Amino acid sequence: MTAVEQETTSAAAYEDRLRILSEASVDQHFDAFEDIAWDDPAYAVDPDDPRWILPEVDTLGGHRWYRSLPQEDQIRIGLMRQANVAKVGLQFEQILVAGLMNYTFALPNRSAEFRYCTHEATEETHHTQMFQEFVNRTGVDAPGGPLLFRVLAPFLPLFARWTPLPFFLGVLAGEEPIDHLQKSILRAGRTMHPLLQRIMQIHVAEEARHIGFAHQYVENHAPRLSRVRRAAVALILPILMRFLCDVIVVPSRKAQAQMGVPRWVVKDLYWRDPASRKMLRDLFADVRMLAENSGLMTRSSRLLWRLLKIDGRAARFRSEPSSAAA
Repeated sequence: MTAVEQETTSAAAYEDRLRILSEASVDQHFDAFEDIAWDDPAYAVDPDDPRWILPEVDTLGGHRWYRSLPQEDQIRIGLMRQANVAKVGLQFEQILVAGLMNYTFALPNRSAEFRYCTHEATEETHHTQMFQEFVNRTGVDAPGGPLLFRVLAPFLPLFARWTPLPFFLGVLAGEEPIDHLQKSILRAGRTMHPLLQRIMQIHVAEEARHIGFAHQYVENHAPRLSRVRRAAVALILPILMRFLCDVIVVPSRKAQAQMGVPRWVVKDLYWRDPASRKMLRDLFADVRMLAENSGLMTRSSRLLWRLLKIDGRAARFRSEPSSAAA
C-alpha cells in the first residue's frame, strides 16, 4: 500500500470513529434538569450531612491533618471542596465549549469533526448547568480556578483555531485528572451524597466519549506534523498536563483561605507527600500512552515529564485502574 493509500485509509477510519461517537451522543445523552431529580428530598443539600466528608482517595481527604479534624469541620471543608471542584470544572468546560465553536467555525461542509464537536459542545453545556446548579444549592460562594487561569480564560479558546492540536492536548490536561479522580471515588464504593454521586455518574459517562475523541484527534493529527513541529508539541504536552492539572486539582489561594487549610498542608499535599506524588503520576498514565502511540514521547520530552514529576509507565489501555498500573 502506498503512502497516499495509507493516509486515505487512516482518514476514513478516523471519520468512521467520529460517526460512531456522534451516534452514541444521540443514543445516550443526559439533560442537566431532566436526568437529575433536583427537588427529590433525598437530593437535598444539608450542610451538616456527614456524607460530605471527603473520601480518602481525594488528596485532601486522605491527609492526616484533615482526618484529625472534628467531624463538623470535615463536613464543612468537604462541602466547600466539592463545590469548588465543580466550579473549576464548569469554568474549564466553558473554555472548552468556546474553543470547540472556534474550531468548527472554519471546518468544511460534510466534516465528521463538525458534527461530533457540536454534539460534545451540547453535552459540555449541560455539564456547566449541572455543576453550577450544584454549586448554587450548596450555598458555597466557590471561586473556582486560580486568578491566572481566570484571567487567561477569555483568550484560551482562540488557540483552538490557531493551534488546534495543542488546544485538544489542553482539553485532555483538564479532563483526564478530574475523570481519574471521579472514577476512583465511584470505584471506592464509599457511601456518598446521592446528588453528588448522580452528577459524577453522568459526567464520567459522557466524558468517556469526550476523552475518546481527544485521543482520536491527537492520534490522527500528530503524525502529520513536520518533525520540528512534532518535537515542539512533544515538549509542550507535559507542560500543559502539569499546569492544567494544578488548576483542576489544587485548590486556589482563595479556596484554601475559604476552607481554612493551612499552607503547610497544601505544600505537603501538592506534591511533596509520597502518596500524592504517586497520584500525580497515576493521573497521566493514559496520556503517556497517547504520547507513545502518536510520536509525542521523545527523548527530550521524556526528560521533561520526569522533571515535572508526571513520568511513569504508560497505561496498557484507556482507563486502566491505577492499582493495576502500579
